[in-house]
Amino acid sequence: MQSDKTTLKDLSCFTSGEGGIFQLLDFCSTLEGRETLRRHILSPPRDLEALLSVQQAIRFFADHPDVWTTAISNGTLVLLEKFFESADNTGPPQGNLTLLLGAFLQRLLHRSQYSFTQFSVSHLADFIKGCQELISLLERPDLPPRLQDTLEHMREELASHPLTKELAALQKNTPYRELAMLSYRARRELKSPIARLMHHYAKLDAWQALARASVTHGWVFPELLPSIPVVMQATGLRHPLLRSPVAYDIDFSESKNFMLLTGANMSGKTTFMRALGVGALLAHLGCAVPATAYRLSFLEGIITNMHIEDNLMLGESYFYAEVLRMKLTAEKLQQPLPHLVLMDELFKGTNVHDAYECTRAVVEGLLAHKRHLIILSTHLYEVAQQFSTREDILFSYFVTDLSAAGNYSFTYQLRPGISNDRIGYRILLKEGVIDLLHQNKA
Repeated sequence: MQSDKTTLKDLSCFTSGEGGIFQLLDFCSTLEGRETLRRHILSPPRDLEALLSVQQAIRFFADHPDVWTTAISNGTLVLLEKFFESADNTGPPQGNLTLLLGAFLQRLLHRSQYSFTQFSVSHLADFIKGCQELISLLERPDLPPRLQDTLEHMREELASHPLTKELAALQKNTPYRELAMLSYRARRELKSPIARLMHHYAKLDAWQALARASVTHGWVFPELLPSIPVVMQATGLRHPLLRSPVAYDIDFSESKNFMLLTGANMSGKTTFMRALGVGALLAHLGCAVPATAYRLSFLEGIITNMHIEDNLMLGESYFYAEVLRMKLTAEKLQQPLPHLVLMDELFKGTNVHDAYECTRAVVEGLLAHKRHLIILSTHLYEVAQQFSTREDILFSYFVTDLSAAGNYSFTYQLRPGISNDRIGYRILLKEGVIDLLHQNKA
């Protein structure tokens, strides 16, 4: 499944600071795991078989949170990186006479070297012990194949060099001369094996993070289906970034794959589409989804058309940027496997008449692509009315409560049908804009 930078931005995946999807998922123990998780979001599994295998591994950690090792910390990996960075510049171990001086004189004469050797070898031993704890999971009969494969690679790395056994057997009272010798040998002999072990560990760290996120947030693992026929069904789907989200029930299929969404500004259209996009993205990471039930076909990609930006350096107008994004969307729709397409208020960069004509033409073209899931929102009531007799379109709208006194409120409830609510002028009045403009009138 593929999502470009614009889509990930529209879905608030990597919002700086708190408040992004990545922050919800980041239960990693280490920075290496966090970076692996980031890459996983940028490049999810590319086919259903691979996705199912990753989901099984994540579900295993979700079902057995106690199996994750606590022997390895972020500080462990940070120190090991520094330890092996100096491998090429490390000289031979100190002579026997110096080593025989004992720990006291070593602390006195070579304090920094003594401390670094002691701590680095200790953390190296902790890392190996933590890997051994994880490898012990291979004894479990319920271990998923993808997890088993990764742990097998880790076991092979540990078994390939006898020095790992010596390091794992270290005790707190191990003499300094032994630590110094192990430090020298480890730098010379284990740099590549430990790097590969750290790579495997980071992958496991990312998976267990997704598992912890799933359990902590109370999400449900989705049922993942083949790409064709295309299906998206959800009960209680909600946007995970909202503190008090409204839940949505949806049912898309190949015969009902296009939703035309109407409603007043601020009524919930954009949030709803983002909830659809985030749910689909999480499902394609192997993660659980913020819903009570969720079924989804494997998608080739997600493409959004929400917050377009003009390009001053290239002299592109906002409208032209919208057209280019729509062209990219049309190219994606030529692919045989399904995409999730989310389009919010198309052609805002032109006048109402042009926007109507362009949106109507786009809808007519989109209706021919039955293998894709398409949601288009518009505040142009006339566009929805143009297609109101089409039985293959899901017409939905968000409710706005309007009072005779000119007040309004939003329920954020999704209902079948078409809305003709227009509250722009009411908002201007409520915010006092009109009154301000007429003050001090000459």
